[in-house]
Amino acid sequence: MAGRRGVAALAQKKLLVLVDLDGVMADFEGHFLTKWKQKYPDEPFVALEDRRTFYLADQYETLKEGLKPMVKSVYESKGFFRDLPPIAGACSAVKEMNEMDGVEVFICSSPLFFYKYSAKEKFAWVEHYLGKNWINKIILTRDKTIVSGHVLIDDNVKIKGAVDPPSWEHIVFTAYYNKDMNLRGRRRLDNWTDGSWKDLILDFKRKL
Repeated sequence: MAGRRGVAALAQKKLLVLVDLDGVMADFEGHFLTKWKQKYPDEPFVALEDRRTFYLADQYETLKEGLKPMVKSVYESKGFFRDLPPIAGACSAVKEMNEMDGVEVFICSSPLFFYKYSAKEKFAWVEHYLGKNWINKIILTRDKTIVSGHVLIDDNVKIKGAVDPPSWEHIVFTAYYNKDMNLRGRRRLDNWTDGSWKDLILDFKRKL
């Protein structure tokens, strides 16, 4: 009996996939650049293909001293996160992934330290683009290493926290700033449109 219960439990085991929001599902970079040019048309900017750091403000500060607080004023403003356009194919892919047999997807995102708008607007974004049922599948945390899962799809190459190593395998979603980085053996997901995410998920399912 114990053996049968063990087989049944294994058959019911789900692949838990954590998917980041900004830079993976929502186009933070492109939206920021549009808003920056609108708000500060006379200030220098970093073209998308020239992005080199995870944190925008750090690279902008190298262009001109004093730009860091101006950068923050753009993405900390009311409506910024709510109005992020979706990355091509992201929403349909994540919905399809969640409907795969033996797979469950959660949105795992970090709110800003200045959380007044970002936390609430991330919920609004998910509800708008994925539907009300996804509200129960949102995890907001400043430390993603404490969240249990099998896979984390995230554009941040350097994810650190209280748990080392975390339970999940980090799949790096390709972004402008990380496209030329050495991932030290980690796998990439370049986009949501060519179907490669399915092969990735199926590979993880086989390993469960």
